[in-house]
Amino acid sequence: MRSLNQTEMNNPNLSEQELIRREKLSELLALGIDPFPAPAFPITTNAEAIKENFTEENKETFTEVCVAGRIMSVRDMGKANFALLQDASGRIQLYIRRDDICSSDDKSLYDIVWKKCIDIGDIIGVKGFVFKTKTGETSIHVKELTLLTKALKPLPIVKEAEGHQFDVVTDPEFKYRQRYVDLIINPDVKEVFTKRTKLVNAIRNFLNERGALEIDTPVLQSIPGGASAKPFITQHNALNMPMYLRIANELYLKRLIVGGFEWVYEFSRNFRNEGMDRTHNPEFTILEFYVAYKDYLWMMEITEQLLEKTAVAVNGKSTVLINEKEINFKAPYKRITMYDAIKEHTGIDISNMNEAELRTVCNELHIHVDKTMGKGKLIDEIFSKKCEAYYIQPTFITDYPVEMSPLTKKHRSKPGLVERFELIINGKEIANAYSELNDPIDQRNRFEEQVKLMERGDDEAMFIDTDFLRALEYGMPPTSGIGFGIDRICMLLLNQPSIQDVLLFPMMRPEKKEGE
Repeated sequence: MRSLNQTEMNNPNLSEQELIRREKLSELLALGIDPFPAPAFPITTNAEAIKENFTEENKETFTEVCVAGRIMSVRDMGKANFALLQDASGRIQLYIRRDDICSSDDKSLYDIVWKKCIDIGDIIGVKGFVFKTKTGETSIHVKELTLLTKALKPLPIVKEAEGHQFDVVTDPEFKYRQRYVDLIINPDVKEVFTKRTKLVNAIRNFLNERGALEIDTPVLQSIPGGASAKPFITQHNALNMPMYLRIANELYLKRLIVGGFEWVYEFSRNFRNEGMDRTHNPEFTILEFYVAYKDYLWMMEITEQLLEKTAVAVNGKSTVLINEKEINFKAPYKRITMYDAIKEHTGIDISNMNEAELRTVCNELHIHVDKTMGKGKLIDEIFSKKCEAYYIQPTFITDYPVEMSPLTKKHRSKPGLVERFELIINGKEIANAYSELNDPIDQRNRFEEQVKLMERGDDEAMFIDTDFLRALEYGMPPTSGIGFGIDRICMLLLNQPSIQDVLLFPMMRPEKKEGE
């Protein structure tokens, strides 16, 4: 049995509570009690199952239960204690008597171990029978108790009163950096991430039922293609070449359409070396899918169906309340062209303007622009700053200028535009879709225009992907594709104000050291 060394006990960075817990750890070790035992614990049920199913009529089936979890509160009653145990399913009360858990010759161990060395936050296993207290609370009368893990840090507590009232952990810095504590203290947080998994599964089931095939594409790429974004750069030592973390998986999925698959999708972890705010995290999840022989009009209809079914699967209805605004995901959704949206909210028709005229409009609207921005980015800034926030209910913004969409097929009837839409909900882009460009000559010309923007200093402009061009030369059928921001859909359907609230471990600035 190991013992604590002096370095552990004399660590100047430890709080008083942490030092006290280490002293208790030493006492347990001196008694020959392993505070981190190796054997598995034979769990037979959980807190939720007991509370949902136990009745006085069927109590004979609950004469021996075995549960494990974390101690969340203790009420000292002298020779007995009430404690609250939390497992993955919820919380249940324990009734612990000295005479039950100690043999006749070791009553003193109860005072030393349970009353002195066991703390809130410790993980224990118990065996016993279920009963109801005089107040009607379903509880476990503990007959055997095993310490499974000694917690060396105390959980956040507002005050030490009867029952121990815990802080709800509202400080964002603490919540996001120490998510493990947030999950222990705040049951609602765990529910958010349980629902996130349910949401992803609902989307996956929707696609699988329609014959789509889920696949994987590379995260490390030699060319960061498929989106206009600044990539993270790394180095492949064996090949002695720079590599990029994926900013999008679009070009790989379209290669598979060339290869003969007709409907493919991927839940893709993407990385963009850009800013962080309530709707942006450098690492995020995108769902992209591509379907042969379809166009963006068909894609609008399937998008409506997918989101309506997902909303019902997660919340039991198609509506969700966000900041006192009821958003309805029931199809059909409003449709408006980008030029019409800009005209509606600014009073300016930009449909025939050149780059210089667009710069003048940006200045008049007090929109900051710089010399690296081409026509496409100028239009995007006008829409983002002056229009986007007005679209609260699901709305398709359609028919974008060709300069904004280097991977999109030209519009079949409107010169200068492409067959593209973005879905805006609650003032934010949720999805982006095209009738995909499958003309390799046109695609090469679009890539070359992106190179010119890169030379002007646009660090989000696209690279030329010669292998993708080669794939298109073999022939890609008419195709429609879409990308959904899964994190933003979660924010909407789970009514969370920030992307950090739907990511278990969001990106954080380096933690400040003591004294900084």
